[in-house]
Amino acid sequence: MIKMRLVKLLNHTKKYIGYQVLWQWFSLLCQVVMIYSMTHLIEEAFYRNLTRGMVLRGGFILLIAVVARFVCDRMAAYASYKASVDVKRIFREKIYQKLLNLGAAYRERVSTSEVVQMSAEGVEQLEIYFGKYLSQLFYSLLAPVTLFIILFPVNWKASLVLLVCVPLIPISIVAVQKFAKKLLNKYWGIYTELGDSFLENLQGLTTLKIYEADEQKAEEMDAESQRFRRITMKVLTMQLNSTSVMDIIAYGGAALGMIVTLREFFYGNVTLSGALMILFLASEFFIPLRLLGSFFHIAMNGMAASDKIFALLDLPEQENKGRTICPEHTEINFSKVCFSYEENREILKDISMEFKPGSFTSLVGTSGSGKSTIAGILMGRNAGYRGKVCIGGVEVADISEKSRMEHMTLISHNSYLFKGTVEDNLKMGNPEATEEEMRRALSKVNLLDFLDSNQGIRTPVLERGSNFSGGQCQRLALARALLHDTPVYIFDEATSNIDMESEELIMGVIHQLAKKKTVILISHRLANVVDSDCIYMLRNGEIVESGTHEALMDNGHFYKELYRYQSHLETYGRVVAE
Repeated sequence: MIKMRLVKLLNHTKKYIGYQVLWQWFSLLCQVVMIYSMTHLIEEAFYRNLTRGMVLRGGFILLIAVVARFVCDRMAAYASYKASVDVKRIFREKIYQKLLNLGAAYRERVSTSEVVQMSAEGVEQLEIYFGKYLSQLFYSLLAPVTLFIILFPVNWKASLVLLVCVPLIPISIVAVQKFAKKLLNKYWGIYTELGDSFLENLQGLTTLKIYEADEQKAEEMDAESQRFRRITMKVLTMQLNSTSVMDIIAYGGAALGMIVTLREFFYGNVTLSGALMILFLASEFFIPLRLLGSFFHIAMNGMAASDKIFALLDLPEQENKGRTICPEHTEINFSKVCFSYEENREILKDISMEFKPGSFTSLVGTSGSGKSTIAGILMGRNAGYRGKVCIGGVEVADISEKSRMEHMTLISHNSYLFKGTVEDNLKMGNPEATEEEMRRALSKVNLLDFLDSNQGIRTPVLERGSNFSGGQCQRLALARALLHDTPVYIFDEATSNIDMESEELIMGVIHQLAKKKTVILISHRLANVVDSDCIYMLRNGEIVESGTHEALMDNGHFYKELYRYQSHLETYGRVVAE
């Protein structure tokens, strides 16, 4: 019921949990004083011995006890707040830091939707665990013992009966715990699967509509939702049943203690005020544990979520020696590099190539030949390769991610634009960029006139740049990359899925950039790579040809064949269009 790793992670919360238990205990003592005062007045009134002085004295004691209890309850609530206030921040920082440590390859280990669910609802459940459950656990052990010590001199039989019945509640909690843990782990598994499906279908909604597959996906989502509904109902049924059992034990134990008390009073073994005191306090033996039972299910849900969080935090990180790239030495060398996404499915096979500083090198080949995988290795997304990949003589695996990102920029065909403004997106490339520098970068990609006709660099950008055309989005992403100003630029199909005018403009910027930077161009369209210093032709994960465009057209086979085939298609397309 106590997960030590959780407690150790938030070690500073221990004192606030202790304060909360202490203030709850003081509140209980205040209640005992209130009940003692009331029962004493009732007894004096019953025997007609009540005087004005007794009433005033008793009323004063009651008033002091009520005020004291109010203060204690407020302080306990404040301690509860202090115990849980940092839980969400610390856990979300831990998750965020872990994702940073895993780097760009984190999605190979855990899905984005699962991370979102852990960071949102999972962490929320843990707030209850620290703010309510742990303190209630200790208080529920302390309260019955305190009451037993206080009531034992009043009547030991009734006090003993009440104390003996108390452990039946934690026994029922322990009995439920094993079943609950297994059920809640299953619940979280189905919950994250449903989240994965929902996120995927939402992102691909346009594609589903185009192919009229939305109804089929809706039916699949309905089936998954039904699975989630069934497991949710099982969790609720388990919680309801265990709550009912705890209620029976609590009310039954209190009733049994009251019966013994009345019997003792009937035989004259306890005074009227003593009997009333036991009757009024009988429920207090069980209320703390009963309340613990209600927090228990939330705590169990939180612990199930924590299992997922710790599974993420325990993911092995690639050993990173933190070496840096020297800006003057950015030559890139691949030596007999092999890579597989899955066992028995090799993507790269003994790849050896070099990218000289200040060179313009292109990777070409049909889809699935391994071009983007090479970019992924350089950017740290694809770990676990075999062979050697060095930048400036330093193995990629030994280079810190910070240094890699400071010296290399990747521009893909689906570069992400964030909701905000054009300025917000550009400043991701260089937070220190001035307005003049941003306008200059936008001018280079021929986007400035369009933006000036709107609100300039403060033009709003919707999520994924949905208020811009595909070509405008790609040009804005390119302007952001230019502001990043790194020695090496990698363009991974940066001109695919955009109009011809935007493609020509972007290629013009790339050629200008290649005059002073190291540029690696990955393209399916060979017309874009003609001016490259070196072209590597990939086929089925192997380099089958390399050289300049002229050399490959004179002596090559695969490149020459593909180039002529594409030229024929483009010529035919222009003729048909005319």
